[in-house]
Amino acid sequence: MKKMSREQILQHLDRIDPARCNYEKWTQVGMALQYEGLSASDWDQWSRRDSARYHAGECFKKWSTFASSNAANPVTGGTIVHLSNEHSGLLSALENNVALDWDATITVDAIIDTYEVAPKDVTEPQDWNPANELIKYLSTLFESSEHVGYVTSAWLKGEKWLPGNKGAYDRTAGQLIQELSKKKNVEDVLGTVNPEAGAWIRFNPLDGQGVTNNNVADYRYALVESDSIPVEMQNSLIRELQLPVACLVHSGRQSLHAIVRIDAVDKFEYRKRVDYLYAVCKRNGLDVDTQNSNPSRLSRIPGVMRDGKKQYLVDTNLGFGSWVEWHDWAESVNDELPDAESLADVWDDMPPLAPTLIDKVLRQGHKMLIAGPSKAGKSFLLIQMCIAIAEGRDWLGFNCTQGKVLYVNLELDRASCLHRFRDVYDDIGCEANNINNIDIWNLRGNAVPMDKLAPKLIRRAKQKEYIAVVIDPIYKVITGDENSASEMAHFTNQFDKIANDLGCAVIYCHHHSKGYQGSKRSMDRASGSGVFARDPDAILDLIELPLDNNVNFRKEQAIRTDLALAMLEEINPAYFQNNVWESDKSNFDKMQWHVRQALTDEQLYQYQEKAGRIIDESCMYSAWRIETTLREFPYFEPVNMWFQYPTHKVDTFGILKELTPESDMAPWQKAMDKRKSPEVKKEKRSTELEIAFTSLEADGKEEITTSDLAEQMGVTVRTVSNRIKEHGGFERIKNGPGLPSIIKRKEIDDEE
Repeated sequence: MKKMSREQILQHLDRIDPARCNYEKWTQVGMALQYEGLSASDWDQWSRRDSARYHAGECFKKWSTFASSNAANPVTGGTIVHLSNEHSGLLSALENNVALDWDATITVDAIIDTYEVAPKDVTEPQDWNPANELIKYLSTLFESSEHVGYVTSAWLKGEKWLPGNKGAYDRTAGQLIQELSKKKNVEDVLGTVNPEAGAWIRFNPLDGQGVTNNNVADYRYALVESDSIPVEMQNSLIRELQLPVACLVHSGRQSLHAIVRIDAVDKFEYRKRVDYLYAVCKRNGLDVDTQNSNPSRLSRIPGVMRDGKKQYLVDTNLGFGSWVEWHDWAESVNDELPDAESLADVWDDMPPLAPTLIDKVLRQGHKMLIAGPSKAGKSFLLIQMCIAIAEGRDWLGFNCTQGKVLYVNLELDRASCLHRFRDVYDDIGCEANNINNIDIWNLRGNAVPMDKLAPKLIRRAKQKEYIAVVIDPIYKVITGDENSASEMAHFTNQFDKIANDLGCAVIYCHHHSKGYQGSKRSMDRASGSGVFARDPDAILDLIELPLDNNVNFRKEQAIRTDLALAMLEEINPAYFQNNVWESDKSNFDKMQWHVRQALTDEQLYQYQEKAGRIIDESCMYSAWRIETTLREFPYFEPVNMWFQYPTHKVDTFGILKELTPESDMAPWQKAMDKRKSPEVKKEKRSTELEIAFTSLEADGKEEITTSDLAEQMGVTVRTVSNRIKEHGGFERIKNGPGLPSIIKRKEIDDEE
């Protein structure tokens, strides 16, 4: 065979993703490279692309073994060409959003034509050596040092014999094989067996401490059993499906027990692989008993009698040699699309909806995008949300389900991120009672594309039971062109994979596109492809609100009103309960009257001083509106809020409700906004007077004169006098010849 050039080999090798190769294909690539005259360094350099499985020095160690094993039937460069073409097909499928991962949500097509499958006889052995059968069974399934669980006692429930107790689990396979080799009778080693009931064995190795799922030492095998079709048809279907069967045992009744290689790394992978296995069997006519899905399950043990029939070993090592090989073969004839279902079948038994994570906004297992311009405090908003979920409290007025949350930090250095969490906890006044519910994965400087990050995240998070994963921000891990619909569809499919595999909500953060946003709906403001507007189940879009003097004055009034409520309730609760009506609590003028009535001069000074300090701090506020696009919940009014480092607070007074974001205004609207009506101008003059008077009060002036106001406002005394007359809420008190008048607020009757 003519060898390929080095350049040709490397060109094909570059198209192969090592992360998508199982162990066998990985070694075949190495053998082919050696055959074609390339070096172990070439194989090592290519293998490094799979950072999750790469181990330094492993390629060079393995390389030295290829010369002998590759001599008889050499693996050539043709294998690399084949894998290159295969992986090019995978990439094409990915661009068309075809799910390819073996551990994805499982739906399968038929692999074989059951009408063409003929029954295959199963013959009971005549020259039967029970001890040898059990030795072969144990040797096939277990390492000599692994503990084996078995049960020989039984009890009768109705007409069915059931295992009598947990059985034994203190001996290893090696000990049992050694004792069986000296005996011909299995019962001499395992104990007395009820001849009507038979006996059972656990097909996965145990830790020697018990027999529950938690005592399973290796998730190696699963049980396939079907007693709804004849044994002969079971035998044929198991073989036709080429299941990777380690041992096939006749139960002594109407079923075969196929011990199938699963080779899972943990219980989560075990569950998914067993679900897939059972789905394939059922779709191809082998109706499997799904009650056998737990890894500590008992199966029938070969070498004993059951109601006059033998429990015996039919065969070993059938079908493919490993789960990966069989799965690859099964996937090659399976398009992974679900069957259509009749609505009539579920009309009276609808599946339950996913539980709510954020009330009226998002369900667990769904996806949410938070989008906004820079400096909107999106990360702080997400941190507030993480705390709300961890502590089971509200977020922006929405109740959150309590549970564990993972915050994936891609932008901040570790220290800054951790300090932000503490700062937000302190600012919202929340006790850190459940900080164990928050995990932070700091990846700044270590971020990888999302299609590589997703499996790593899933592997780390599988046993954490998160109800939410927050990824902030996504521009750090975007795979492909942000404006390409097909590439962004593949990118967002990774969020589906995380949500499906972990059963949690995935919440991610993105920035607005540049330029004028006014003609866009809130769902279309996120930068990049329209996929971002249509993929999430919920979109929360932030847009800034313009602040003017009127808004600032109303904000100051709200601050003073809130503070008045808090101080009255704390300092003079009797007065608060007896004199402050519900309608007073949102009325600035009435609350100012109440504090003057109920507080001492010293307390009133403290109130004015504290209010002034809070108002000074509020100059750092920015105002924002959250507009939502929801798939699962009905529309609700936008949420208006203030952002002052480091938290967002909902505008409970409605100060921001009537504002229109500048980015939402068309040019003609902005021009109209500049031409104020007389009413607007009058309101502006009144607002300026209110602000000046309130500021002087906050400075502690006991008597405020027209001269004080003129100086504060930068106008003449005559202008102040005109505005007081126009306002109507103040009164002038003459202060003697040649002295400026004293200005006071008019008293408000408590009419409620």
